[in-house]
Amino acid sequence: MSSLEPSLLRSSTVMAIGTVFSRITGLIRNLLLVAVLGTTLLGDTYNVANTMPNILYNLLLGGSLTAVFVPQLVRATRDRDGGSAFISKLLTATAFILGALVLVSVLIAPVLVRIFATGYVGRPEFHLTVLFMRYCLPQIFFMGLFALLGQIANAKGRFGPMMWAPVLNNLLTIAIFGWFLHQSKNLTVSSISFSETTWLGLGTSAGYVLQTLALIPVIRKTKIKLRLRWDWRDAELRNSFRLASWTLLFAAISQLSYLVTVNLSTSAAVQAAKAGIATGVGFTPYGNAFLILMLPHSIFTISIVTALLPALSLLVIEKNYREIHDRLVKTIRLVGIITVPSAIAFLLFGPLITRSLFFGISHQDSQYLGYTLAGFAFGLLPLSINLIALRGLNAFENVKLQVVSNALMNIAAVIFSLVAALVLPPKWVTVGLAVSLSISYFFGAWITIRLLRRYEIFIHVGEIVGLYIKLLLLGFVVATPLRLALPHLPGGNTLHLIFVLVVSGVGYILLAHLFKIEEVASMLKLLRRKEGSNE
Repeated sequence: MSSLEPSLLRSSTVMAIGTVFSRITGLIRNLLLVAVLGTTLLGDTYNVANTMPNILYNLLLGGSLTAVFVPQLVRATRDRDGGSAFISKLLTATAFILGALVLVSVLIAPVLVRIFATGYVGRPEFHLTVLFMRYCLPQIFFMGLFALLGQIANAKGRFGPMMWAPVLNNLLTIAIFGWFLHQSKNLTVSSISFSETTWLGLGTSAGYVLQTLALIPVIRKTKIKLRLRWDWRDAELRNSFRLASWTLLFAAISQLSYLVTVNLSTSAAVQAAKAGIATGVGFTPYGNAFLILMLPHSIFTISIVTALLPALSLLVIEKNYREIHDRLVKTIRLVGIITVPSAIAFLLFGPLITRSLFFGISHQDSQYLGYTLAGFAFGLLPLSINLIALRGLNAFENVKLQVVSNALMNIAAVIFSLVAALVLPPKWVTVGLAVSLSISYFFGAWITIRLLRRYEIFIHVGEIVGLYIKLLLLGFVVATPLRLALPHLPGGNTLHLIFVLVVSGVGYILLAHLFKIEEVASMLKLLRRKEGSNE
């Protein structure tokens, strides 16, 4: 099977490099956050509050701005004015909705905390979470503008800036948390002051303002003339928001599942604290483990998929369905060369990874984070496959089928999560929730691939599973001896992790070359070609 076309790989590589820096700085930001606020109740109050803007943003507009509007933007750029009129109307309407959402959500912040963290009601954590949340909720407005401006740039073939701008956000937040780490020690729910809460909350939101402003010069270079336009009686605009209304249902289903996760994890943390368990049980270890899981997914899969969607949208317009099938399969196979070994690393070396990264917390807390990461490990494979298949449905502008897939996947996640919470002791509920989400991703990927058949896109199991099984076998052959030898190796956690990454990475590439796995060879050729072009 041939590799993806060079233009897509070039765009993906540019985005991947930006995403690497974004994710590295994001990881540093979270390491400092854990060092300042810990992994237990105080950390949970901030994380629950700071997650709420993402929940509400994704609930109303997130899916639309990152996927549904892309085909409309691609078509609009073919208009005589380059899409300026349509995009200006879309931008004005979006900003109005986002502003109203911020206002309403700030007013009802106590209600939101009651819904998403019922275990906090009547406790000091409740009022602190409300205060944090009110400072963080304005992020919704800037998240939305950033996403829309980024998709406009993508429609014009400018993929890099959207991946680089979050670095500015992370750097500002790193500076704030770094200052707190130096100035404030041993913060707790009862000891953190009003001014400290204000600086943390508003400082986090300021990063999103900076991130959004960074895209304005990029949009100017696209020659799209943006201005406020209130004439929203436009057929294309109505069609865009009609499709967006389905993403509301799509996101609502996701957030109901997330609501269950947050409530179960925060309640487990409260129960663990009452039982005298000091290990970092709760939403914070769940969120931080998921952040690590997302590193290979964001750096590789999302970079490729972001560049893939505009191309798929054009193929739908041309009714070239065979090429759509080929590109989806090639993309799924290509991301497997990264996601499969990453999943094995998370499974076998989860505690080692978290002990090396989260050095500012206790050994027990970092170890528990590692167990949670291991619980997430194999969810990485269907997570990436499902995203690619969903982008196929996006290209056909069929959000209804995405809703069906998402609903079934989240029903499975809720069922498994409830079972985990009922069966497991509080200490292990967070790890059980990670495993539950991973299993649900397999349901989602299988369902989405089946739904693509509505458009005669028949992705057969043999086109994917055979390669993935080979990669799994190669990965375990390399990693298992290292895992067995690890307790007997000299040095500390960081040296162990570096040794594991280098030896397993080289071994994996050599075995892939020996067994003639084409996707690995294609990626190496691309990297060599890029190195040659830079000389």
